[in-house]
Amino acid sequence: MDFQDGIEPNSDYDDAPIVPSDDVREHLVVVGNGMAGCRAVEELLARDADRYRVTIFGAEPHVNYNRIMLSPVLAGEKTFDQIVINTREWYDENGIDLITADPVTAIDRAAKTVTSRSGRTVHYDRLLIATGSDPFIIPVPGKDLPGVISFRDMNDVDTMLAAAEAGKAQGGGSAVVIGGGLLGLEAAHGLTLRGMKVTVIHLMSTLMERQLDEAAGWLLKSALEGRGQSILTGADTAEIYGEGKVEGVRLKDGREIPASLVVMAVGIRPATALAREAGLDVGRGIKVDDHMVTSDPSVLAVGECVEHDGNVYGLVAPLWDMCRSLADGLTDRHTGYRGSVTSTKLKVAGLDVFSAGDFSGGEGCEDIVLRDAARGVYKRVVVKDDKVVGAVLYGDTADGGWYFDLLKKGEDVSEVRDLLIFGQAFASGGGALDPKAAVAALSDDAEICGCNGVSKGQVVGCIEAGACSLDAVRATCKASASCGQCTGLVESLLALTLGEEVEAGPKTLCKCTSFTHDDVRREIVAQDMRSIPEVMQKLHWATPDGCSSCRPALNYYLLCALPGEYVDDQQSRFVNERMHANIQKDGTYSVVPRMWGGLTNPRELRAIADVVEKYDAPMVKVTGGQRLDIFGIKKEDLPAVWADLNAAGMVSGHAYGKSLRTVKTCVGSEWCRFGTQDSTGLGVKTERMTWGSWMPHKFKIAVSGCPRNCAEATIKDFGIVCVDSGYELSVGGNGGIKVRATDFLCKVATEEEALEYCAAFIQVYREEARYLERTAPWIERVGVDYVKSRVVEDEAGRKALAARFLYSQSFSQDDPWAERASGDRADLHQHLQPLALEAAE
Repeated sequence: MDFQDGIEPNSDYDDAPIVPSDDVREHLVVVGNGMAGCRAVEELLARDADRYRVTIFGAEPHVNYNRIMLSPVLAGEKTFDQIVINTREWYDENGIDLITADPVTAIDRAAKTVTSRSGRTVHYDRLLIATGSDPFIIPVPGKDLPGVISFRDMNDVDTMLAAAEAGKAQGGGSAVVIGGGLLGLEAAHGLTLRGMKVTVIHLMSTLMERQLDEAAGWLLKSALEGRGQSILTGADTAEIYGEGKVEGVRLKDGREIPASLVVMAVGIRPATALAREAGLDVGRGIKVDDHMVTSDPSVLAVGECVEHDGNVYGLVAPLWDMCRSLADGLTDRHTGYRGSVTSTKLKVAGLDVFSAGDFSGGEGCEDIVLRDAARGVYKRVVVKDDKVVGAVLYGDTADGGWYFDLLKKGEDVSEVRDLLIFGQAFASGGGALDPKAAVAALSDDAEICGCNGVSKGQVVGCIEAGACSLDAVRATCKASASCGQCTGLVESLLALTLGEEVEAGPKTLCKCTSFTHDDVRREIVAQDMRSIPEVMQKLHWATPDGCSSCRPALNYYLLCALPGEYVDDQQSRFVNERMHANIQKDGTYSVVPRMWGGLTNPRELRAIADVVEKYDAPMVKVTGGQRLDIFGIKKEDLPAVWADLNAAGMVSGHAYGKSLRTVKTCVGSEWCRFGTQDSTGLGVKTERMTWGSWMPHKFKIAVSGCPRNCAEATIKDFGIVCVDSGYELSVGGNGGIKVRATDFLCKVATEEEALEYCAAFIQVYREEARYLERTAPWIERVGVDYVKSRVVEDEAGRKALAARFLYSQSFSQDDPWAERASGDRADLHQHLQPLALEAAE
């Protein structure tokens, strides 16, 4: 066990005396450093920060983190640092004594002390038990084999990640997840993305049967199977088998599923052992009153471990209600907890689901149903006596909060019944879509942020108190600070409350720093910083290692500022760039070899055909950039695939990268009767000059042989249209979701000039645009006149920009799996070689 930030068990604490404190405040000891325990302390501090001296014991070697977000960590979508709720600084700033990796093992109620595993004994005036829940392990043979785990904390995530890596080293691993509830499906999704072959075993006939009806459960099952998972419903586990470690799962019908990892996710139980041993009144959970007080007036309990009025809760919203009532009681307020009506709004493996109330369809109930199989949308609202009593949503859950609000208040829906299934925006607008009216119509106690238990009234109050931006709201009341699903609602409330006074503000690079992208680029050059740790140290980064947003940006900015000196940090790149392939939704990859200007030859086509057959690729597709995309390549096969393609003279098409993607061409004057210039030849020269260059975002070029523009040059980042008297150059096009035509840059007479202007434009974009900013929004921000002043009007500046670009290109990669270019790239830009040599000098 790693006792990071904690106290290592040793004899120093054996029979250690209880050291009294000079602090005369009442001492509140919290057993449990999880979401409920820390939220209760937050609520207490908000009411009376000076009332109690606080000590928190945690079983894990971590600060408080959001367990709801463990699934994105497993899936590789977030890092642990990104799911931390309370940093070490928060504990220090609030005078909280945090003891990690040292769980409390005994409570002496007579002496009012707790004793931890290390032997440490601490006196309390008030004790708060927030031990959460324990995973339920089904009592089958083999349940204790190495490789059988639950899914409750970071240790479980680390174990799954290690199993996935071990599986890759052996050519692929297999996992079985027992349990088709939320946690089980999230575990299966994350392991699938990590490259494991996953089978989900579920006892019931419908996945997530407590949250979804049969129709929604079928849609979910179909969607997950489409992502490569095997889903076995109505399957009962007989045993887990293996010699010395898990080797598979055997079902009661005799089927065997091989596995090197088994994840038990069949349910949870309140963790009551500590309270029971201390003699507290325990039923299904630790019994508490409306202020979370147990059978001992000095001991309180909160969270998943408690039982209130016969109910136990495993959802976040009731926990937040409990914490508020507990804090009220500890500060002599009289508001008590009266129980919770619960709803479930979840994202399961990236698929949105929602349910609330009773959707079993009892006597007197009527179903209002909307099905759209093509869009993957299913909505069912259950109405009884003109009141909503239940709802199930799949695929589109935006109106879940509204249905839940109607359900809780028991409102008569007869007047909007005809529009009810279409959502609040239609119902509030009388049949016309009006999202603002929908948000405005929400009651003050309507829940906006389920992760943090924040209502509309709290968000509005936060805004009226001075939080005029999304980040300010997040920092103040935490709405949208966790999973982010409610961001749109928070932004709507900002707009409704402040109108045009909403502050966009300068966008910081990420939440790790108060510096903007422009600030960071400027300081890297001004302070001659040469590594990511140096930037973080000198610019006082809030997190020691940064995050998935800032590290790729810093890596690019250093690479651009120090060509030939800075060593590219592969671990700071997105997974597609590290793998030199595009990850697909089933966990396999697609590989795109480069075809210069869209040209190919028999040798290259044979090499591609051989790779497709050799590695059993299920699909090959011609892309919009005049190349062939090979789909379904396993991660472990990528080095060998590229070795085979490299042997045929083919290099990476960088279809995955923030770099040059393609140079699209038409056949031009060599074949086409309308062609005015050799557009294909110029396209090849342009691609050989620019390929492999890292940029703020993806970059596309096209060369059309005449004004008919068959290569669509006027919606590319850099476009060349050949005319009788030369070449018309344009910049800043985009053919994506928001189509943008290029801005005219200038007209030049020769190929050499066209190449020089192209290199100069790319370099000014590389040096001045923000990371992940395409040329279209960059030009809209700085203006095309500014670009012309740098590239067209300033000849010396243009040549210097082109020289810097070519110099940086001399260090770019040829082989996608090599650390450095193996060949001499000088022949790829001989037409501009003098400029490159000048820059090198």
